[in-house]
Amino acid sequence: MTMKKLSNIKPKKSLGQNFLINQGILDKIIGTAEVGPEDTVVEIGPGTGNLTRKLSEKAKRIIAVEKDRRLIEELKDKFHNSNVKIVEGDILKLDIKKLFENCKLKIENCDYKVIGNIPYYITSNFLRTVFEKWPKPKLIVLTVQKEVAQRIVAKPPHMNLLALSVQFYSSPTIIGYVSKGSFRPIPKVDSAIIRIVPKKDMPTDKDLFFKIIKAGFSGKRKQLKNTLVRIFASKEKTVEILNELRVNPDSRPEELSVESWLKLTTLISTS
Repeated sequence: MTMKKLSNIKPKKSLGQNFLINQGILDKIIGTAEVGPEDTVVEIGPGTGNLTRKLSEKAKRIIAVEKDRRLIEELKDKFHNSNVKIVEGDILKLDIKKLFENCKLKIENCDYKVIGNIPYYITSNFLRTVFEKWPKPKLIVLTVQKEVAQRIVAKPPHMNLLALSVQFYSSPTIIGYVSKGSFRPIPKVDSAIIRIVPKKDMPTDKDLFFKIIKAGFSGKRKQLKNTLVRIFASKEKTVEILNELRVNPDSRPEELSVESWLKLTTLISTS
């Protein structure tokens, strides 16, 4: 069977593939990630290798993880005898420790960055996987759907579970927007470049934090004095705690900042 050229491979809708072709945007991603000669980069979804090629000119080594089997052979051929390691696999199921070992890297002291153009439907799961299962990266720079990026960086009164989850682990910033015309095929929506800096230390009890925010958002249209009853057992106790934090008991969950949720978690864990 004759191998198709990467440029001739038709993107799969099932994988959410839209290949980024705008050279200026590719350069902006690399600049945002501050890629330098000592960096190890884990690239998510190299696709046809446009970003991979530019990364290889800047970084010490690239580990590019691609799920689409059709692309693997030619990517390996394209980056043969280079500082790029092409790995076939689903990034959500990948054993990151084994990946690093296979690349002869010591996972416990490897300072690395994560870069990728990812489909919107895996954004939440992917970030959760990185934060909870991977060794902490130095920096994450992703191109994601514009609306997803805006949800991630949301502030009161537009907070949501995705924003709280990402902001618990990191400090996210939208660097710029990317028009749909920068991709092939052209998607229906615009995208955004988001820069995510993981926090050095976890500020509070992770499991308790997520238990509380899930309870708070279990009735998004309800007031906190009603949704947090399942945490405090009674409405009276709930109101008392919220007043102690100077949070209006009639507030709705989307009105509270991540700092308020952290203070609430700390208060509960130390009481």
